[in-house]
Amino acid sequence: GYQVTNVEASMSSPSSLLHWTRRMIEIRKQNPAFGLGSYTELPSSNPAVLAFLREAPLAEEGGDDDLVLCVHNFSRFAQPTELDLSRFGGRHPVELFGGVRFPAIGELPYLLTLAGHGFYWFRLRQDAV
Repeated sequence: GYQVTNVEASMSSPSSLLHWTRRMIEIRKQNPAFGLGSYTELPSSNPAVLAFLREAPLAEEGGDDDLVLCVHNFSRFAQPTELDLSRFGGRHPVELFGGVRFPAIGELPYLLTLAGHGFYWFRLRQDAV
């Protein structure tokens, strides 16, 4: 309750819910697809995992679209899933919270394992030639 966790304590703790929520809002602001993008649900090999794509064209001429892949595990247990991302072949998923670059997408189903109630938000980046 508020007697133990107050705003002052949350502000001084980098692992607090307050900092986590602020980071989520910051990520949303940096990726226009979250607010303005189209929503496309993607088939998942696991019924406990929801995957969808948010896609918005970027204003700059010649720029790639802003593509954000969201994958959410609704189970309390770790869950694997395979996603058909072949239409994005050659792109690299970059995790939005830590900037971790995942392996390139190819023709085969893309395998992910999510922690219990875990999620990934990825920006699908096209590497510069």
